Amino acid sequence: MGPYIYGARNGIHIMDLTQTVPLLEQALKAVRDTVAKNGRILFVGTKRQAAVAVAEAAEKCAQYYMNHRWLGGTLTNWQTVSQSIARLKMIDEVMLHGADGLTKKERLNMERDQAKLQASLGGIREMGGRPDMLFVIDVKKEALAILEANKLGIPVVGVVDTNCSPAGVDYVIPGNDDAARAIALYCDLISRAALDGMTAQMGAAGIDLGALEDAPMEEALAETADA
Repeated sequence: MGPYIYGARNGIHIMDLTQTVPLLEQALKAVRDTVAKNGRILFVGTKRQAAVAVAEAAEKCAQYYMNHRWLGGTLTNWQTVSQSIARLKMIDEVMLHGADGLTKKERLNMERDQAKLQASLGGIREMGGRPDMLFVIDVKKEALAILEANKLGIPVVGVVDTNCSPAGVDYVIPGNDDAARAIALYCDLISRAALDGMTAQMGAAGIDLGALEDAPMEEALAETADA
């Protein structure tokens, strides 16, 4: 990361923001363009301080995430992962109907499986296939995810700190991957870019976005009038 470092102060490396800003803009454009073409973004951040921000940002823009731990083969062995997702959905269905006919022990075991599968796969249960792009917090910790993406030619957007290598990252965002506020900021910006891409996609499909925005208000006014 030497070329991206402005200097050091008290033993702490300082990023060169004159490079971070344009590279961040380039990454956001790549995310927007991917979603605009109906692509899927997978947010990856399994470290403690990233878990909540990653999940919230992905959900806000109707994308997908892994924030518990990366399961080896998530991308390269999608068929097996799909079977685990199918099992999670099956368990959810059984539990929804009260787990009729199961013994107390069977129900307890099923609840444990459900919790384990939800933590690992809940964020990708509706993804329906491999993602079209990865957004990664802490490229060192998520090295396996990046390796799998590289093998399959899936572009990677990554926040790369001074103690990490940008190798394997297609869109490098030089930045702090430890501070909770910094992580939340990057996640929010990526989420907004994805939402912009969805807007562009809907516009290209001829959907009247103004009508969609007005509809809830019109319904509310109609309900008020009826009352």
